[in-house]
Amino acid sequence: MDRHSDTIVAIATAPGRAALAIVRMSGPRAHEIARSRMRPWPETARASRLARVTDESGAPVDEGLATWFEAPASFTGEDMVEFTCHGGPIAPAMIAAAFAGAGARPAEPGEFTRRAVLNGKLDLLQAEAVGDLADAATRPALKVALAQLDGGLSRRVAALRERVIEVEALAAYDIDFPEEDDGPIAPERIVSAARAVMAQLDALQATAPVGELVREGASVVIAGAPNVGKSSLFNALLGRRRAIVTDIPGTTRDALEAVTEADGWPVRLVDTAGLRDTTDTVERLGIEVSREYLERADAVLACGDSDESLRLVSDAIARLSEAPVIRVRTKSDLPGRTPLNDGAVPVSAETGEGLRALSVAIAKALESSRGQLQLDAPLITRERHRSALTAARSELAGFVDAWTTAKVPPVVAAVHLREATRILEELIGSVDVEDVLDRVFSSFCVGK
Repeated sequence: MDRHSDTIVAIATAPGRAALAIVRMSGPRAHEIARSRMRPWPETARASRLARVTDESGAPVDEGLATWFEAPASFTGEDMVEFTCHGGPIAPAMIAAAFAGAGARPAEPGEFTRRAVLNGKLDLLQAEAVGDLADAATRPALKVALAQLDGGLSRRVAALRERVIEVEALAAYDIDFPEEDDGPIAPERIVSAARAVMAQLDALQATAPVGELVREGASVVIAGAPNVGKSSLFNALLGRRRAIVTDIPGTTRDALEAVTEADGWPVRLVDTAGLRDTTDTVERLGIEVSREYLERADAVLACGDSDESLRLVSDAIARLSEAPVIRVRTKSDLPGRTPLNDGAVPVSAETGEGLRALSVAIAKALESSRGQLQLDAPLITRERHRSALTAARSELAGFVDAWTTAKVPPVVAAVHLREATRILEELIGSVDVEDVLDRVFSSFCVGK
């Protein structure tokens, strides 16, 4: 049976202890299979009803809310069934097994969304946004993914495709009807139109750094001597215990990364090994990693629990990084700590004092080096997007060169325009290219 036309089933929620879970099924036999394992069957599509799922012997598996959708009015564009059951590792797995035992097969990663693309419910850019929503760790990432799911980037690329087709039409008219009453189209008009599209492609390409920042987070490195409170600050900024904290110098031997937010900026926070001279081979390797992170940082938190430690770490960072440096006075809650007037941000990981001020300082430092975070316009967020736009622009440049220099016949030069159109269609997903779909959906969750 064709794997794109059989009936698939999967657990659509994360595994583990939870109040609820969802099992979903899609395909031509979805309703038939669900009816054979579910009582009572909801009378109306898209209306939930309390029902019980049984296994092949008729023994009850679980009780929950059943909802069915009729093609094409479903996420996948096919007949679908969703069953909301009790959470945990057993109940949803047994329900999925009951449906599989009646004829469904386990879904592959991203197969539900893939079918939505194949059935015209989403284009490929919108499908990628579904995956980005699932992966979003910050509000900016969520906002950009929602805008892409709404079709913002798709409309922008579709408009570029239309502009290329317009250039192609001008070129075709000049090639096919050079002796029309109005005369041939001026070559400058065709070249100007092609260059205008190239400028629009360049403008969209220019959003790639912001898109990468939203997906990956700006690199904010926490640096300082051992035992000044770097890992405690790392945990406090994340709001959870991610790094091991002890009183033993050199506990952090490698860099730890986690994505979070700093006053609206997505940041990739990096906890590094303490900067000091040491004879310990493993610790020395960790310090080398710290230096590499400092060289690539977008901003650095120079941490110290005393005037001397702050001075030493600030001097060390100045030799290793050109990124904006925020001086952080750690352990400000300890007795005997006097207020500072040297611009350092006093912070207590224990009480939370100063964390908000530090978050604002990080955002200001990033804004000074990266500019304002503009999220309203469509952004290029993946390497696939960037590569496609680069290739389309290259084809347009090839057309302009061939058309203006007459190196090849005009009809051959126009082939560049047809290729640019095809590339943009492939980017949206208008062209069904199997290997492109395989690459896109291979990283999706099962059940998406």
